[in-house]
Amino acid sequence: MLSDDELLRYSRQILLKQVDIDGQLKLKQSRVLIVGLGGLGSPVALYLAAAGVGEMHLADFDSLDMTNLQRQIVHETASVDLPKVDSAIARLSALNPLIKLVPHRVALDAESIGAVVDQVDLVLDCTDNFAIREVMNAACVAAKKPLVSGAAIRLEGQLTVFDPRVESSPCYHCLYGHGSEAELTCSEAGVLGPVVGVIGSLQALEALKLLAGFGEPLVGRLLLVDALGSRFRELKVKRDPACAVCGPQHG
Repeated sequence: MLSDDELLRYSRQILLKQVDIDGQLKLKQSRVLIVGLGGLGSPVALYLAAAGVGEMHLADFDSLDMTNLQRQIVHETASVDLPKVDSAIARLSALNPLIKLVPHRVALDAESIGAVVDQVDLVLDCTDNFAIREVMNAACVAAKKPLVSGAAIRLEGQLTVFDPRVESSPCYHCLYGHGSEAELTCSEAGVLGPVVGVIGSLQALEALKLLAGFGEPLVGRLLLVDALGSRFRELKVKRDPACAVCGPQHG
């Protein structure tokens, strides 16, 4: 059931026929894992908390640096040098005290991430690290949990949804293979704050669609955002039948 406070707080999205009371209850009963509380994770966490996602697991091993504040909007200047998880929890608790926030202040790895993924319904990849993305992807494939993946650098961004519950859905490894350990990060190449804001907001939207059960998620589609020209482009992506992670020999 939704309390009177919840009915009032979420009234504007409950008015949407795609959400309604049933969808809001689904959000209240949902549990998500956000990996990374930086430029992408900030809008993701803020919008999912505001929307009433009942339990949010927040994972980040880093502390807040002054250079983060230009784009990582869940944090504030007074939180510099604090763990990002603690800074985010303070802000999100103030935004919505009706939800449960679960901290994970360590770097998740292949040994630890499976237990966390098992506790949630959906995972959001808000990192800039290829190795943890591969670990996240493998854990989501094994647990059959959807993974909403976003990335942004300079003036470009991209977004897709990997959903192992859908037979035709590719996984992260299908799309990116073994990747490159030499990938550029924002600290090396730069990024404009609203670019990660746009991608993170879209990640939150995809998560809400998946959790509440409405709309058409970005499964099998890669959305490319060119902020310089204000253009959006979509590519179709297919599952690799020989994928080392989600192929039939691993299913």
